[in-house]
Amino acid sequence: MSEATRGHSSSEDRLNPTVFYGSFIGIVVFSLWAMIATEQANKVINAVLGWISNTFGWYYFLTVVIYLAFVIFLGVSRFGKIRLGPEHARPDFNIFSWSAMLFSAGIGIGVIFFALAEPLTQFYNAPGAPEDQIEAARYAMQLTFMHWGLSGWGIYTLVGMSLAFFSYRHNLPLTISSALYPIFGKKIYGPIGHAVDIAAVLGTVFGIAASLGIGVIQLNYGLNFMFGITESAWTQTILVLMIVLFATISAVTGVERGIRRLSEFNILLAVALLLFVLFAGKTIFLLNALVMNIGDYLSSFVRMSFDTYAFDRPTEWLNGWTLFFWAWWIAWGPFVGLFLARISRGRTIRTFVAGTLSLPIAFMMIWMSLLGNSAIDMAMNGATDFGQQVMNNPPSGIYLFLQEYPFPVVTTIAVSILAIVFFVTSGDSGALVLSNFTSILKDVSSDAPVWMRILWSAVIGVLTLSLLLAGGLSTLQSAVVITGLPFSIVLFFMMAGLYKALKVEAFKEESYRLSLAGSLSGRMGSSRGGRGNWEQRLDRAMNFPDRSEAQRFLEERVRPAMMAIKDRLEHQDVGVHVNGGEQNEHDYLALNVDFGEEQNFTYQVWTRAFATPAFAMRTKKASRNYYRLEVHLLEGSQGYDLMGYSEQQVIDDILDQYERHLQFLHLNRMEPGSINMPDSPEQPPV
Repeated sequence: MSEATRGHSSSEDRLNPTVFYGSFIGIVVFSLWAMIATEQANKVINAVLGWISNTFGWYYFLTVVIYLAFVIFLGVSRFGKIRLGPEHARPDFNIFSWSAMLFSAGIGIGVIFFALAEPLTQFYNAPGAPEDQIEAARYAMQLTFMHWGLSGWGIYTLVGMSLAFFSYRHNLPLTISSALYPIFGKKIYGPIGHAVDIAAVLGTVFGIAASLGIGVIQLNYGLNFMFGITESAWTQTILVLMIVLFATISAVTGVERGIRRLSEFNILLAVALLLFVLFAGKTIFLLNALVMNIGDYLSSFVRMSFDTYAFDRPTEWLNGWTLFFWAWWIAWGPFVGLFLARISRGRTIRTFVAGTLSLPIAFMMIWMSLLGNSAIDMAMNGATDFGQQVMNNPPSGIYLFLQEYPFPVVTTIAVSILAIVFFVTSGDSGALVLSNFTSILKDVSSDAPVWMRILWSAVIGVLTLSLLLAGGLSTLQSAVVITGLPFSIVLFFMMAGLYKALKVEAFKEESYRLSLAGSLSGRMGSSRGGRGNWEQRLDRAMNFPDRSEAQRFLEERVRPAMMAIKDRLEHQDVGVHVNGGEQNEHDYLALNVDFGEEQNFTYQVWTRAFATPAFAMRTKKASRNYYRLEVHLLEGSQGYDLMGYSEQQVIDDILDQYERHLQFLHLNRMEPGSINMPDSPEQPPV
């Protein structure tokens, strides 16, 4: 284990005081300013927002494209097969649960708020829109897809991939600063890392509070529309308290139960609503429109991605739409990215990129197309008042729309439930993410203590409520957009750090190929695996040892082999030690060689239980489970079993991997600007 990792590990989960108190003070100061001096805060923040828009508009357009191009490049490149975790790790969630959580955390209440408001607004007011109504409708949907499509999810994918790789592959903390390790090294544990993490926490909590504030207004309108409940501060207070309560319960139950089940329910309810709109409306028209919208979006993607309106700049529209969305996606990057990382351990980079850039976007396209085209069709066919009312009062959109369909009472109740669950999934995943950001965890695969999740749920609720009551919600939304600018720079550092770290992984693979000849020559005299004795080889293949036999093999074959190499290396004044033990019912032995400032060599042998095959159970000695003794290096299990090797064969295998490591150090040393990633501690297989 490296000094960096060892120095920042702990026997128990605990608070990160610098990040927690720094974030908390920032939240309190901003909240008091926005509530007490609302007019002044609005004036200052709007001035900063205007300056950013006029000065850095081109920058936002360019950076969003660069982020997307980078993650697609990684997905299709040789790096795509690298796992976000040890080599033996496999995904914790099936594809349905995973995609449901991607959708619920990454999009949330916005799809209800904007699904009708944006297409209609772009239909009436988009700059450069064609005069012909049909062409204007197509153009409105292109812009809507643009703001909710690949570009924004490229940001989430970048952050999620970086955090998962550095945390689950190299056991660094699940924080934004960990992604900067290849750039700043151990300095991420000091002021640089703390500043980055505090900025990420502030952006996250403000972003969630702003989203919940929008949602509370939406729900309050829905309750007034359906039941006549007054739109008032008291109603909004009760709604916030209820949402925070449910979000806290969900966050306390964790990802595997609360957040996962709510997300699955949410996506099923959303699908049901979509199917209702499709079959109760103009089915053939909507299907044709969906296919057309996808084609229009893909064919115009490059042009629209770089269209900064340089000659006739619609500043107000850009600030309210494209620049707002780009900055909003960036500001939400830490929150959604960390949550994506938390649910994606064990997936390869290629499957992660493919999933995050297809599954939620496919659903978004269907959702926006069916609802948006239905609303535009209504506006084009005489419902002008409807279109204007939705454009001027977005929360009313979904409720007014459903009044034109059968069973309006049922559907409006369903959409209100959908909005509430979106609230809860945003709140609970937000509380979980903020808790992990501000904690030092002994295991990056675990979550922060329950009391931390309850605390952050309360903070989000109090902040949302206080700013709603003080009329500071618009100030908070503008502040979220402003935080997008500095974090966009952090994203470039994350790109550089991730690329440098992935090149190190490539050197490991290349070192295996270059050292292969020496490995093979070293095996010639050892008859590795019983190659010189076919009977021994067959006996080994048909052996299914129990745990006691595996433990005995570790002590009688593996430990003497490791001690022999240890003694020899110590004669050469090399720092080396052998240790072992048991974790989570897995036994292990580890040989660790210290290379100083360069990456250390670790050769571990772990026992791993498997169900005994049915044909082997017929033998009277067979137990329900048998044990393999798998070799683990820093990147995880190598996938082969040492059981049955002689002591000499174990020595040969250790030397094979040792020579490979020396070759890797040579390749890494020769690369300009090379880095050394921290060593991972002993981790049991999963």
